[in-house]
Amino acid sequence: QVQLVESGGGLVQAGGSLTLSCAASGGTFSRYSMAWFRQAPGKERAFVAAISGSGRDTVYVDSVKGRFTISRDNAKNTVYLQMNRLKPEDTAIYYCAADFRRFNPSTRLAQYDSWGQGTQVTVSS
Repeated sequence: QVQLVESGGGLVQAGGSLTLSCAASGGTFSRYSMAWFRQAPGKERAFVAAISGSGRDTVYVDSVKGRFTISRDNAKNTVYLQMNRLKPEDTAIYYCAADFRRFNPSTRLAQYDSWGQGTQVTVSS
C-alpha cells in the first residue's frame, strides 16, 4: 500500500509562488504516474497536472499552463508542483495521486488509486 503525504501549502498573495511536495512510501515509485488535483470550496475535485513514471511526459489543465510545473525526483520518491504567478482562483485544497496501473499520465480522476490527505493553498487578492 502506497502512502502519499503532501506538504508546502500556505497563504500567498496573488502573483506569488509556492512549491508543493508529495512524498510516496511503498511501491516502485518510478513505475507509476503521478498527478495533482485540486478542490475549491463548493466544487468537485479537478485535474491540475500529471507526470509519467520517468518524468519525461507531462500534461496540464489549460488554466495552469505556463504557470505551474510538475516534476518528480524518483531517487527521493517525491513529486513536486511548482506554482508561479498564482491567482485567487487557484485557491483550493491540492491533492497528489498515484496511478499504479499506468506509466503514462492521465487526466481522469477515476484512474488514480491512491491519494494524499491534501494541502491547503490560499491566494489572496
